[in-house]
Amino acid sequence: MAFETEGSKIIYQGRVFDVRQDQVRMPDGKLVRFDVVAHHGAVTILPVDDEGQVWFVRQYRHPAKTVLLELPAGVMEEGEAPEVSARREVREEIGMAAGELRSIGTFYLAPGYSTEFMYVFLATHLTAAPLKGDEDEFISIEKIPVQQVVQMVVAGRVQDAKTLAALFLAQPYLV
Repeated sequence: MAFETEGSKIIYQGRVFDVRQDQVRMPDGKLVRFDVVAHHGAVTILPVDDEGQVWFVRQYRHPAKTVLLELPAGVMEEGEAPEVSARREVREEIGMAAGELRSIGTFYLAPGYSTEFMYVFLATHLTAAPLKGDEDEFISIEKIPVQQVVQMVVAGRVQDAKTLAALFLAQPYLV
């Protein structure tokens, strides 16, 4: 099955992503327009301390118009390796450095309209090492025992997709 991009133009350039319109020739020969959010990638970190607690952030998400419970995460800097980004983000968001950082999976966040590719890391052996966070983030930190996290997910109290995907990918490591 052949899909060929015959044209592409940027229609919006933003701080975190661009929006482009692609003209794609479908296998049946029809030309179809796709609107694409072009994003250069992000990381999600699942920090677990020595007491078996998962560190979360609670923050306001304007598009959702609500405060969500999420794992620490962030956009990768241009040209930044995922592990470098994960080490920086966990320090910025929860003030802790990971003694051990293990890659546990990857996924597309919303492949129907976005190129955003997520890298997921398990962070353990945490030690205090805060970095200044982003100016537009107002974050509170919560530590929740692993068993309670599972109950919260089942009860629908975790609604952030990257957090749900990361928790699923981490299952083999959280027993």
